This record gives sequence, C-alpha cells and structure tokens, in this order.
Amino acid sequence: MPSQTQESSASRVAAEVKARIVSGQLRPGQRLTEDRIRGDLGVSRSTLREGFRTLVQERLVVHHLARGFFVRELTRDDLVDIYALRRILECSAVRNIGEVSPEQHKQLAEVVAKGEAATEQESWQEAAQASVTFHQTLVDLADSPRLSDAAHRTLVEFRLAYVFMDDPFSFHVPFIARHAGIAELIIGGENHMAAETLEEYLRDSKEALLAGI
Repeated sequence: MPSQTQESSASRVAAEVKARIVSGQLRPGQRLTEDRIRGDLGVSRSTLREGFRTLVQERLVVHHLARGFFVRELTRDDLVDIYALRRILECSAVRNIGEVSPEQHKQLAEVVAKGEAATEQESWQEAAQASVTFHQTLVDLADSPRLSDAAHRTLVEFRLAYVFMDDPFSFHVPFIARHAGIAELIIGGENHMAAETLEEYLRDSKEALLAGI
C-alpha cells in the first residue's frame, strides 16, 4: 500500500501533468516521457506511474503495454458522448439554481467579463480558459459538490478536443459572445429559459466542432 507521502507525491504528479495537458504543452497522442517528467518533478518511477494511473482513471491518459503512457486522443464518438454528458450536467444544474446572491451575481459578471476581455486580446488560451470557467461557474451555482466535481472532470476531458480546432480562438469567440445572455437570464431568475438557451449553445458548439473533423 502506498504511503501518505507517496500518495501526496502521486497527486502532485497527476496535477502537474494535467496542467500541461490543459495548457497544450502535452498534446493528444503524445507519449509521456517518463525520465523527463520524473526529472522535472523529482519523484520515483513508481510514484510517477501512480500519478499517471490517476490520469488514466480520469480519462486523460491511456496506457499501452510495452509502449508506455500517452495523452488520450478523443474520437468522434467520444466528442458526441462528452457533449451529451455536458448537456445533462450543465442544463440540469442551471434549472436547479436557487436565488442568485449578490456575491454570485458579481462572480458570474466577472467570469463573463474575462471572456470578453480574452476575445479583445485575441488570446485563444485565455478565451478557452474563460469558456471553461463560465461553464463550471454555471454548474457551481447549483450548489452541489458532486455535480460540480462531475462537471470539472468532464470539462477537463473536453480540453482534449481543442486539437480538432483549426483555429481555437475563432471557434470560441462566437460562443463567448453568448455568455452574457445566459448569465442575464440566470440573474433574472429565468432558469428554464437559461437552460434552453444553454442547450442550444451546446448543440451549436457540438455541430461546429464535429463539422471540422
């Protein structure tokens, strides 16, 4: 059984490799070079592989016998499934949001503003992060830790889809422009209309992404 120290180190490995995947430093299909990553993080081979196995469970990494660990590559069917799960998680969460507090109102407005700022700066990485943060914030407003955790894992996995985008910035811009409208509906207490608008948003996003594959 791994010691607490090893478990903590393995968690650090998983977090660091996940961050590299999310940022695009590690691309789908890329082999995880064990010696290099182990040297970067200063951990043992067993701890490194324990961290990798955590990412396998999170569907971010795959293990091929005799070949090693690789960043997972999504298929068209994977994308369809992820969007189906996102629709269930996000739209259900929005329908079940209670009264939005002034603090939550401010948080939602700030998230929308960050997305708009990212489009003005023409930064695709900032735009992508702002989009993920917006969707996570919508789910968090439902005040369900388990729902939020499920959404987080799904949105991280969705980041693997960016490899299919010829121009990630151009992909995100029209959808970020729709964030403010969804936020206004939620703040106004029109949850069901917000959920319907979000469902249409996700459908359009899926169609736009799949059209390029």
